[in-house]
Amino acid sequence: MSKILIRGAKVLGGEPQDVLIDGETITQVGAGLTAGDAEVVEAAGKVLLPGLVDLHTHLREPGREDSETVLTGTRAAASGGYTSVFAMANTFPVADTAGVVEQVWRLGQESGYCDVQPIGAVTVGLEGKKLAELGAMHESAAGVTVFSDDGKCVHDAVIMRRALEYVKAFGGVVAQHAQEPRLTEGAEMNEGVVSAELGLGGWPAVAEESIIARDVLLAEHVGSRVHICHLSTAGSVEIVRWAKSRGIDVTAEVTPHHLLLTDELVRTYNPVYKVNPPLRTERDVLALREALADGTIDIVATDHAPHPHEDKDCEWAAAAMGMVGLETALSVVQETMVDTGLLDWAGVADRMSFTPARIGRAEGHGRPVSAGEPANLTLVDTAYRGSVDPAGFASRSRNTPYEGRELPGRVTHTWLRGKAVLVDGKLT
Repeated sequence: MSKILIRGAKVLGGEPQDVLIDGETITQVGAGLTAGDAEVVEAAGKVLLPGLVDLHTHLREPGREDSETVLTGTRAAASGGYTSVFAMANTFPVADTAGVVEQVWRLGQESGYCDVQPIGAVTVGLEGKKLAELGAMHESAAGVTVFSDDGKCVHDAVIMRRALEYVKAFGGVVAQHAQEPRLTEGAEMNEGVVSAELGLGGWPAVAEESIIARDVLLAEHVGSRVHICHLSTAGSVEIVRWAKSRGIDVTAEVTPHHLLLTDELVRTYNPVYKVNPPLRTERDVLALREALADGTIDIVATDHAPHPHEDKDCEWAAAAMGMVGLETALSVVQETMVDTGLLDWAGVADRMSFTPARIGRAEGHGRPVSAGEPANLTLVDTAYRGSVDPAGFASRSRNTPYEGRELPGRVTHTWLRGKAVLVDGKLT
């Protein structure tokens, strides 16, 4: 593999530096490095980040290849600056055995665009009745460390306790989709003023908050790790903040769309805004931004949820829940967190690379941009502004809530272990 010299990039938004890559490794970082026989990438004015890590991606394969495949999903990830993604278990068949997680892992290895780490189901078939093969999935070639029934809540307290006890033995983590099922029966959007005016079934904040409160107490009792998926309410923030103040080993994520969009958009009845958990109020959005800035919320995770056209181009009640997000996540974070002054680029690197890699134990990812580290890197043109056009997405699906919206920032290059998988905004 040839040498690459990234010249004049602002590493983590700091002073301009040159970064030399030789093979799979960063060999030098400093000013005025000589190119020699290296390929030169002129990066003046651009920000160089460690490759992004997404702890919450739906790749749909096996079973729903009409929505996404591991190949198309990893191409979308590389386009968005990601070098590692964690693939959720709600596939067909469910990733609740060593065989299925190994299949997803091997497909990720074959793609070559982005590393894929499968997430194992907590319960058999996501049914919430019996623990899945947690140990076997961990001991498999995939080496699963994160387990989740995402799409469904592990609502039985005994099952959740047993899962926390089981994964504690090998340092794993349970990622909970916090949704009390009885409180969300027939729910179609956030419960509040807008749902009342539109006559749509409301999804109360307490449905999320009650599960989070229960699970942080269970994690404290067991002495295990729990991770809260796609936290969406101001009340949830306060519960997580309280839990951390007690020393409970809890981490939490927020999606880009919950940092920007509100339930007012549902007035359009456009199913592209139908998502789980639902878009909340402006008050919730501001609380989430503040919590991400102060570290109460640990990371940004996309919850990339691709759907075929027919599952969204229908009446609201019949539409599937979910939005694609890998290719727009960094732009939304720039608009909501960087351009508002809530985070600098070093903070973005922490929330979108260092910390998700630590939570999921993504080896070789979320590492400093320094000599001797793996060359998993992302170069961003932060001065760019442009309208989102889903026709140009690498994802197989187009269900983005940002179509036609102007967003800042554009990933120009992504390197996976020194190999350029995105060059000048185009996949190699």
